[in-house]
Amino acid sequence: MSSRSQTIADVLTRAIIDHRLVPGCKLGERELSEIFDVSRIVVRQALIRLADDGLAQIERNRGAFVAKPSMQEAMEIYDALTLVEQGVAAQLSDRLGPAGWAELRQHVERQRQAVAAGNDALADVLGQEFHSVFVRLSRNKVMQEIHAQLVRRTTLLRSLITADFDYCNLLDDHSRVVDLLEKGRLKQAMDLIDTHHRAVVRGYIMDREVYAEMTPAEALAPYLDGKADSATAPVASRRPAKTSGNGDGTAHVHVHLPKQDPAPKSRASTKKANRGLQS
Repeated sequence: MSSRSQTIADVLTRAIIDHRLVPGCKLGERELSEIFDVSRIVVRQALIRLADDGLAQIERNRGAFVAKPSMQEAMEIYDALTLVEQGVAAQLSDRLGPAGWAELRQHVERQRQAVAAGNDALADVLGQEFHSVFVRLSRNKVMQEIHAQLVRRTTLLRSLITADFDYCNLLDDHSRVVDLLEKGRLKQAMDLIDTHHRAVVRGYIMDREVYAEMTPAEALAPYLDGKADSATAPVASRRPAKTSGNGDGTAHVHVHLPKQDPAPKSRASTKKANRGLQS
């Protein structure tokens, strides 16, 4: 895949993670080629990458859409996360040194402070990060890549749910897993990892969408304009797109991508803009 396709895939992935591109949103090749000012071939490569990561679905004669997982898929994703983290637990129980245990405990303490302050948003972020830190300490790069891909797929679930998590219980699970592993009680720790993920799945309500739907142009504009920080806050209501020169109400935002790799010249747009992508 070309560097330009990779850049587009990265931007689309971040927009999905930030809940700006919601499940079911159409990812039209023509519209995206105009937004990024590249050929449809370059866009198609990026969409194939998203499909490989489970973030998009490509349907014959219909095109690509942000994936819309079912409850069954949610359970399968968390079953896979459980298996990966149980394998990591087995490695850490034998190999992790004092510095590693201290790092895990420090992360748990940060989460505990967020819960005590009533900052559920921060507690949620730290709770997710705990699992990534946990897997990173295994120093197994393949395991980290598999885990990261699964975590990305859980971001889709968060666009479909109203979550009612008990952050105190989830925090206690993290703390107890560390205690059990440090004491060599691997079987109990692995059982707790399974119970923990099942509790997370039970917190998902899949019967309504939480985040407002936007057009790809609206959703991607902050990243292309270098204002990505503002993109992390979900939009309460859908805003009309700014009218383009075509007079059809469609907002087209163009951006130059890196040109290290040769690719067919875009025919989708002749406009040029001096805006760069936020990495």
